[in-house]
Parts: sequence; C-alpha cells; structure tokens
Amino acid sequence: MALLSRKVDYALLILWYLHHHPEGGCARAIAGRFGLSRAFVANILKELCHRGLVTSHRGVKGGYLLHRPAQEVSLAELMEALDESFRFAECNRVDPISGCSLAGICPVKGPVGVVHNRIREVLRTITLAELFPALQPPERPAGRVPVAVATVCTAANL
Repeated sequence: MALLSRKVDYALLILWYLHHHPEGGCARAIAGRFGLSRAFVANILKELCHRGLVTSHRGVKGGYLLHRPAQEVSLAELMEALDESFRFAECNRVDPISGCSLAGICPVKGPVGVVHNRIREVLRTITLAELFPALQPPERPAGRVPVAVATVCTAANL
C-alpha cells in the first residue's frame, strides 16, 4: 500500500514541471515529458485548478501556471486537495463507524490515531519546493519526437 495515490504522484510531476517552467505548460506537453496519458494529466490539472493550486489561461499563449510558489504549498495540502480523505487507517475517517465495524471496541484505535496525526504533522512541514530538487524526472520515452511546448499547447488550445 502506497501512502501517495497515483493521482498525487502524477500531480507532483505536473507541479514539478510547472515549477521549473515559470512560463507555464499545457497538459499535452506535460504528459509528453513524462510519458503519461494526456487525458489523465488534463483531469489532474483541472482538479488542481479547481483546488487553487494552479491557474489556467486560455488562448494562443494559454496553459497552466502555479497559483502559489512551491515553497508555500505543503505535501499535506496537495494530498488533502486530491485525495480528500487521507487517513492512516479506516478508523481515522471522520465517521469511523462506517469504515470499521470494530471502531467502537478497538483497543488500538487511539494509538493509531496518534500515529495518523503525527504523519499529518510531518506532511504539513514538507513543502513541494523541498521535494522538487529530489525528483529526477525520467527522460522522454524512447521513440517520442520532442515538440516545442508552444506548438503543442497552441494546437491543443489548452
């Protein structure tokens, strides 16, 4: 079981790209850079836009930009924005009874809750900017022809 969902993992790549391309980027260019599905990248970008982490601009010079600097966004904020209900265990839900039938009698629910809160606090102290230098994005998948971001973004009107 991974702590980061695939959506959050891809969002980190998308935000890394935008962090390193202050002029912005579009879904097609970002997807091409990492060999990801353009549709999935576009959906994540839409959600990041809706959650206020990126902004979008339409038109010839359109695309996506970081709404706030990476130094101001915590990993916890990103995870909560995309996964909505990050939890260490089922009993850490807002309504624990719906997640686990033993929540009412569980002897380890309290200590598990403490671990959950400690993990959340650590994630709140880690900014995206701290993660980005450690991310080493893969090279373009073999066989792909590099295309200028402006050309791709303009053609897709994203």
